[in-house]
Formats: sequence, C-alpha cells, structure tokens
Amino acid sequence: MKKTTLKAAIVCCLALLAMAVNVNGQQNNITKEKFNWGRGTQDTTAGYAQAVKIDNVIYISGTVARDVSPEGIKRVYEALEKTLQHYGATFQNVVKENLFTTDMEAMKNYNSVRKVFYKGDFPAATWMQVNRLYMHDARLEIELIAHLPKK
Repeated sequence: MKKTTLKAAIVCCLALLAMAVNVNGQQNNITKEKFNWGRGTQDTTAGYAQAVKIDNVIYISGTVARDVSPEGIKRVYEALEKTLQHYGATFQNVVKENLFTTDMEAMKNYNSVRKVFYKGDFPAATWMQVNRLYMHDARLEIELIAHLPKK
C-alpha cells in the first residue's frame, strides 16, 4: 500500500472515530423510540419498526394497500393517521411524503381522498410508479416523515 493511500485511510478512520465520540469523550448515541402496531416496540421478528422517533422527528415506514381505489387509499391514510396519533401528531406535522404505486393513473384519479387528510396543508411529496412492491400483491405504499414541535 502506498504511503499516501495509507495516510488517507488513517485520516478517514480518525475522522469517523471523531464523529462517533463527542468532545467529552462520550459516545454520541441516538435515542430511538420505536413503535409497532400490535407487536410491541421490541419485536425483532418483523425486521422493521412501523415508526421510529428521534428527537422531534418521526419516520413512518411504508404502509400498504392491495388496491389503488378510494377505499384502499383511505385505509392507508387512516393507518398512517393512527401512527401519527400515537405520537400526538396529525397530518399537519407531516413534512415529507413518499408514495410508491404500481398504478400512477389510478392514484392521480383518487388524489382527492388523500387531500382530505392533509386539509390543505400539503407536505413535500414524491410519487413514483414502480414495477413491484415488497409484498407481491401490494399496489400502493406510503411512507411519511413528520416533525413535532420542540419542547
């Protein structure tokens, strides 16, 4: 290994170490509050958390529907609403929405169902049409990021 490559590797490792330890020599641990509906917050068999809260930010995993219809879309947003409510939040706390669908035209046609939940206070949003979602029969998946007021 060349000396310059070795020096670069050492500098990189030191920088990573410095980021992991704060000025007092304490590790910078992020406190994560995890939430799963019906399985408890420590269930590792699911392989994911429905939501993770760090400080005043809530990251909500994708919630799915098997059809892109008014009823399917409504069910997804109602489930997302229940997760938000667990943290004392509403759709007005949502700052980012990522929507994945296998049928974009149907989603665009039924966007009015979604608008009811936001009550005119829309977040930044990205909508993507995909070939397939994780669950083979799912047609819609929505994930959210919400901010709570700082205490």
